[in-house]
Amino acid sequence: MRRGGAGAQRLTTLQVLLLAALLVTALGLFFFAGAVEAPVLPGLTLLAEPEHEHGDEWLNCGVYREPVEAAQAHHSLEHGAVWISYRPDLPAAEVAALEERVQAQDYLILSPNPGQRSPIVLTAWGVQLEARTARDPHVDKFIRHYRLGPTAPERGGACSGGSGEPLGGTGVPLP
Repeated sequence: MRRGGAGAQRLTTLQVLLLAALLVTALGLFFFAGAVEAPVLPGLTLLAEPEHEHGDEWLNCGVYREPVEAAQAHHSLEHGAVWISYRPDLPAAEVAALEERVQAQDYLILSPNPGQRSPIVLTAWGVQLEARTARDPHVDKFIRHYRLGPTAPERGGACSGGSGEPLGGTGVPLP
C-alpha cells in the first residue's frame, strides 16, 4: 500500500527546497536592506570617508545670503545637517523656493557658494547631490533621507548655539 511513496517524497523534498530558497532569499533581502543607506538618486555622489576639516564651532543652521565658512558647515554636517549651496547666479525664484524649504524645518543650511559647478548642491556627511533646479524631486528625497540621517556620526548634535547668524529662524518669515 505504498503507492506513490517515492513521488510523494520527491514532492516533499521539492517543497522543502523551495521553502529553504525562499527563506534564504527573504533573510538575504532583510539583511541587505538594513545595510543600504543611500537611496538611488540620479546625480548622487558617495564621497570618500569624510575627513572634512571643521572648525571648533559648528555653523548655526538656517538661511544665509552670503557665503559661509565651509569648515563650520562641515561640522554641522557631522551633526546631521544638510547643506544646500547654490551658485550666486541662481534665479531669485529658485533661491526663494530653497529658502522656503529651509525655513520649514531644522538641520538645514542654505547659502550661496561661488565657484561650484552645479546650480544647486546638497551635501550631507559622506554624500552629495547635484541638482539643476529647486523643483527637482530628488532634492526633497535627499533631504528626507539625510537630514538627521544614517551617515551623520554625531546625529542630533547641536544645530544652533554655534557660529553664524542665519536670517530668521525655523518657521520665521525672512526679511
